[in-house]
Amino acid sequence: MKIKKKFWLPTLLALTAAFTVACSSGASTSATKSTTGKDQFVYAIQSDPTDINPITTTNREGLTYVNMIFSPLVRIEADGSKKNELAKSMETSADGKTVTVKLRDDVKWSDGEKFTADDVVFTYKQRADKKNGRQNKMLVGDKLIEVKKIDDYTVEFILPSASAAAIENVATETYIIPEHVYKDVTDFSVKDLNIQPVGTGPYKLVENKRGEYIKFTANENYYGGQASIKDVVFRIIPNTDTAKVALQKGEIDATVVLPNDVADLDKETIASHEYTEGSVEYLGLNTKSEALKDPKVRQAIMYALNKEDLNKAVYLDNKFYETPNSFLPTDNPYKTDDVEKYATNVEKAKELLKEAGVSNLKLNLWYRGNDKAYTLQATLIQQQLQAVGITVELKGVESSALTAELLKKESTAYDMFLNMYIWGIDPDLYSVMYTSDSSRNYFRFNSTETDDLFKNAAVELDSAKRKEQYNELQKKIAKDAIVYPIVTKKRILAVNKNVENVDKAQLIPIYTFEDVSKLSKK
Repeated sequence: MKIKKKFWLPTLLALTAAFTVACSSGASTSATKSTTGKDQFVYAIQSDPTDINPITTTNREGLTYVNMIFSPLVRIEADGSKKNELAKSMETSADGKTVTVKLRDDVKWSDGEKFTADDVVFTYKQRADKKNGRQNKMLVGDKLIEVKKIDDYTVEFILPSASAAAIENVATETYIIPEHVYKDVTDFSVKDLNIQPVGTGPYKLVENKRGEYIKFTANENYYGGQASIKDVVFRIIPNTDTAKVALQKGEIDATVVLPNDVADLDKETIASHEYTEGSVEYLGLNTKSEALKDPKVRQAIMYALNKEDLNKAVYLDNKFYETPNSFLPTDNPYKTDDVEKYATNVEKAKELLKEAGVSNLKLNLWYRGNDKAYTLQATLIQQQLQAVGITVELKGVESSALTAELLKKESTAYDMFLNMYIWGIDPDLYSVMYTSDSSRNYFRFNSTETDDLFKNAAVELDSAKRKEQYNELQKKIAKDAIVYPIVTKKRILAVNKNVENVDKAQLIPIYTFEDVSKLSKK
């Protein structure tokens, strides 16, 4: 083991040094005052939204776009609390089978039409349609939740049976669309509805120029009040170094940076804001791959890895990250560490490979090639697995290409992949990743036991019993060795100091800002 340590230390140092140099490119560029203007906020995002349909989108860029234009009934805050948006109140019946939502009666769509319960029923009807790919939130077991209009400003969600998960999630984070605009759409499963969007959110879409920018202007009918900054632009900058230089030159007002970048920022003109997203970055294993069907091989891979080295190389200091053991993020109240942690054990990894009758194993690893953090992680994983005789081919691809491949249900093109998710507080939300028939089961793993654990925990109303069931579920998924949780990281947003009220706009998971309209500029 000491020999391995001597081998790894210089490798890790060399890679980290190279990563730091890469992150520091453009560091000498002197920061200048923002040139974007007082009435415009320019925010860099890494890629075009691949899905801008409010019914179907689940990716960060798509949801960030949707959050500018549309609003949910209820929003889940970063701490797990609920905030009413289009809803005025929400009440659950004593038998746990009916959720009654009273709606705001002072909301208008961006085209001036009134928002009513008809729009809510229409939206949830599309969510309940299986062919649109997002039906899971509308099911209790295999039965649909009914959405009923009581009057113009009251709707009821009628559950087929009591379900803690449905009560918790049914009215949250579904973005409501206007019936009068979208009633003639025949296919809600597509990624772009190809209609000029009309919403209740703080901004309206002006122009979406793919590969370059997305421009929004303030919605004068926004129920949250008039925006302080009239125009917002999402500028597409795939390379994080390029985005950092653009920020330093004042060409953009904000961008996400890595810990390595923080030291390069001019503290006089740029502020960095750290916040937790409740995310999990992970290495996923494709169990449809012939090489990874044996759980002993998958477990060997995990014992061969050292996630602490991976995290120190990318995030430098543990103030920027925590190390998860479960598929749930470290700050999730349902998380348990009483699972197989796969502490680094090279000899055990070799023994498991031998027991599986495997030698000279060759695997590929897919990741987002334009992301510096994933690139470094992939390189280190390649090095760590080489120590147990596994050869890894690195396959860095565009974000859209990775997503497209992961969504192909029978794909065996990838053996392993690096990815991340943010699903929220309630563990039932993660079923979309880990149940057998889910479209986002990128591990291609089928387990009746896992499916049953998710189903039983979802309907359990006793909170203590429910937590016990999720503890068992976490143990089961860890034992199956389909996912290797690497990091729950803090996100760092660098913002030009002429932008004010970041705290009022609220930094939250996925969307970055809860409400961009609360920002102002000097």
